[in-house]
Amino acid sequence: MLVSKWRWVVLCVSLVLSACDLKNIRELEEGLSTEADVRARFGEPENIWDAPGGARTLEYNRQPSGHQNYMITIGIDGKMSALRQVLTPTNFAKVVPGMMMEDVRRMLGKPMRISRFELKRQTHYDWRYHDGPNNSDARIFTVVFDNDLRVSSTGTMADPEQDRSERR
Repeated sequence: MLVSKWRWVVLCVSLVLSACDLKNIRELEEGLSTEADVRARFGEPENIWDAPGGARTLEYNRQPSGHQNYMITIGIDGKMSALRQVLTPTNFAKVVPGMMMEDVRRMLGKPMRISRFELKRQTHYDWRYHDGPNNSDARIFTVVFDNDLRVSSTGTMADPEQDRSERR
């Protein structure tokens, strides 16, 4: 019973975050909103990445319970030039064998889970995302890194947490 209540809490938090994110996104406008506006609505970023041309990208992670990671680019003029939800099949297709771990992390944001498999000499990064409008579209994207921290393979599967909550 305790586990069931915990999943309910995680689901509620996820829904509240999604609703807050949508409201915050609607209040921001590319080319007009400033970094201060972004931080006022989203808080402190998980990470700040250097972007081309002197811009910076603020990472806002919604893992492990959410299904989004946002990358918000601030131009050299201090204005927001892009706001992207990066956990999409289009971005996943850009993750190719040989790619460095840091490049994947920069593209997709912090994963929901990192698993190390010492005997296999592998590290798996997992991200939770939605591949459609329904809760049943919850999926997990996994990137497998070799011992040199380069992508060796990727895969997608149904989110087992979603499957468990639907069976109850």
